[in-house]
Amino acid sequence: MRAIRPVDQVRWDVVALGEVMLRLDPGEGRISTARGFRAWEGGGEYNVARGLRRCFGLRSTIVTALADNPIGRLVEDLMLQGGVDLAHVSWVPYDGVGRAVRNGLNFTERGFGVRAALGCSDRGNTAASQLRPGTIDWDAIFGGEGARWFHTGGIFAALSETTPEVAREAMEAARHHGVIVSYDLNYRASLWSGVGGPERAHEVNRKLVGLVDVLIGNEEDFTAALGYAVPDQDADLSALDPASFGRMIEAVVADYPNLAVVATTLRNARTASRNDWGAVCWSDGQLHVAPNRLDLEILDRVGGGDSFAAGLVYGLLAGKGPQAAVEYGAAHGALAMTTPGDTSMVTLAEVERVMKGGTARVSR
Repeated sequence: MRAIRPVDQVRWDVVALGEVMLRLDPGEGRISTARGFRAWEGGGEYNVARGLRRCFGLRSTIVTALADNPIGRLVEDLMLQGGVDLAHVSWVPYDGVGRAVRNGLNFTERGFGVRAALGCSDRGNTAASQLRPGTIDWDAIFGGEGARWFHTGGIFAALSETTPEVAREAMEAARHHGVIVSYDLNYRASLWSGVGGPERAHEVNRKLVGLVDVLIGNEEDFTAALGYAVPDQDADLSALDPASFGRMIEAVVADYPNLAVVATTLRNARTASRNDWGAVCWSDGQLHVAPNRLDLEILDRVGGGDSFAAGLVYGLLAGKGPQAAVEYGAAHGALAMTTPGDTSMVTLAEVERVMKGGTARVSR
């Protein structure tokens, strides 16, 4: 991997680019019958920056846009609690009803047992989706302020025709200033269904992956977002076989030699509330495997992949090597799914305790 800039030469450890939505959670109920919702903030790219700030203590900032109305200010208030710096949030004037611009809403059911988790997004015409190339001074962020790492992903790239170009110019500026670039494929069928489907997703993501150092996804993203088939389709995926995914990663790296690290989570959903959970990380021609956690109890699975990404990035930024990095990611992701909401509520000490095989006995 390219050299990571020294801590004392930059303002930011991590800069993230993505949309932040208001998540409305019916708790144990269902969206269609709820009479009350709990509010959280969340967004694939933001969740990584927040995890790196709250759990791992890194200096992170989010580049995004919000409509300047009470909903946007609620999202701001929630983000302030998360500790991510908001200096690069663009506030867009609101027209009173959302004809020109609005803030995204994400209704999410946790699921339980045989009832799968369910998400229903209401995010058309949002402020973040209307970001355009040339509106953000990336040289000032990556060069003037300085950063070690830049993170964005396939959710932001799917928001509109302009957001992939914003991601591209950010990646190009980051690389110019010696900033490591990570990208989470994060395929969402609902975002692509009306704008070309998987074929359009392949086109957009393939153009961006050529500018990436660290590529992240789950076992389905590489097929849905990039078009790579998982070898040995008859393999027992319930065993979380890392070898078959390792061969897929090798195919990806052969096409994109710029990639220094490729990491994927491995999940088998026995039920919505019990999953098998593992992860693998490819680096320098070697496959590093995190210990599988079989029959893991899940409270809220949303954000588990983002928390995996945060732990992985922390391990790499801290110079701990790919094996430790994938273990940080897998442990952080597993813990994040034990609490409600998209974002991590755990500590570094708890992550490292799980990494070491600590039990769930009460800590006093």
